[in-house]
Amino acid sequence: MPASSSPSPIIWLQGWNRLADAGADFAVLAANTPHIVFDQIRERSRLPLISIAETTYDKARESGLQRLGLLGTRFTMEAKFYPEVFARGGLTIVTPSETERTLVNEKYFGELLKNVFLPETRDQLLAIINQMKQRDAIDGLILGGTELPLILRGAECDLPFLDTTLDPCRPDCR
Repeated sequence: MPASSSPSPIIWLQGWNRLADAGADFAVLAANTPHIVFDQIRERSRLPLISIAETTYDKARESGLQRLGLLGTRFTMEAKFYPEVFARGGLTIVTPSETERTLVNEKYFGELLKNVFLPETRDQLLAIINQMKQRDAIDGLILGGTELPLILRGAECDLPFLDTTLDPCRPDCR
C-alpha cells in the first residue's frame, strides 16, 4: 500500500482522544484495512484499543482452528497484521493466489462496496474458498471485510467462517 493511501493514525487518535475525554473506557478499530496502522495508533492512544485481528485470533484459537484462509481487500490480504498476530500464537494465515486476490479485490471494489451482490460473484468466491481448502489445507476462513458476510451469508461451505464484523468486541461489551 503506498504511503499516500495509508490511513492516517492522527485522524484515528484525534477521534479516540475525544472519546477518552467524554469518558469512554475503550475503543474498537472495527474495520480491517485501517489495521495497517493499528500498532502505531495503539502506542499513542489514551484509550485501550481492541484489535479485530487479535479478537479474530482469539475466536480461531477457541474454535481449535490452525490454518485459516483470509479474504478481504487486497490491502487486508497482503498486509502483515493478520499473519503477525496469528503467528505469535502458532496459527497460520493463508491468502488466495495472486490471480484469486486480484479477482476478490476487483469484486470487492467493483461490486460489493456498491451494494451489488451477484450470485455469480458469490459462486466465484466460494470456488476460491474451496480451492484454498484443497490446495492450502485451510480449516477456517476469515471474512476480513464488512461486505463479505453479506454476500456469503447462508453459503454452503464446510469451513467455519470468522466474521470480523461480528466477533471483535462481543466478550468485551457484555
